[in-house]
Amino acid sequence: MGRLEGDFRCKDCPNLVQARSEMTLEVFYSRAGHLIRRMNQIAVAIFLEETSELGLTTVQYAALHMIDEIPNVDQASLSSMIAFDKTTIVKVLDRLEEKGLITRERSETDRRRQLLNATKRGQEVVRQIEPMINRCEERILAPLSAPDKRRFMEMLTQIVRVNNTFSRAPLNDELLEDFAARKNISRPKKPIDVKVAKPSKTSRKRDASGGA
Repeated sequence: MGRLEGDFRCKDCPNLVQARSEMTLEVFYSRAGHLIRRMNQIAVAIFLEETSELGLTTVQYAALHMIDEIPNVDQASLSSMIAFDKTTIVKVLDRLEEKGLITRERSETDRRRQLLNATKRGQEVVRQIEPMINRCEERILAPLSAPDKRRFMEMLTQIVRVNNTFSRAPLNDELLEDFAARKNISRPKKPIDVKVAKPSKTSRKRDASGGA
């Protein structure tokens, strides 16, 4: 057995060495996944700095904003509309309720559903945070020229929409379109001639078991 293991190493070592040499630091730092992860870190850091006086996380803000926009939205619909998993959203709503920003009530027609509403304080926070969010976006996109900002946002939107199904908690476009219709809001159209990617069975299983 020892000799076979040795033969295996001798046969495959050159390939491993070549693979490692190709994965230089320059290549590592230029990977799309790495840069997107770093961009998320930067965006979250700027958000927390700009909104520090309010004590909200990015997900708490997303949830509160949507609850304020759609009175009596239920918990399941909310998670689908902000692309956040249904299990972890409970903790987010707990924090918002503790802060006195939302209320939760059982539906009279379906006791399994919890209807969410923003309190007066919650509504005030949504209004108060808007200029802070504007500053966040200005700081994040500051290195780009005006034309580059538009192009970057177009490409970023396309990447996110095409790969939406790979997310552990995909955004529900149908719910958003229904909401936009009821509110008489026109949503940006999806990119033309772009096929939406479909996750494999393996990726679905991996997504379902992931953490928040």
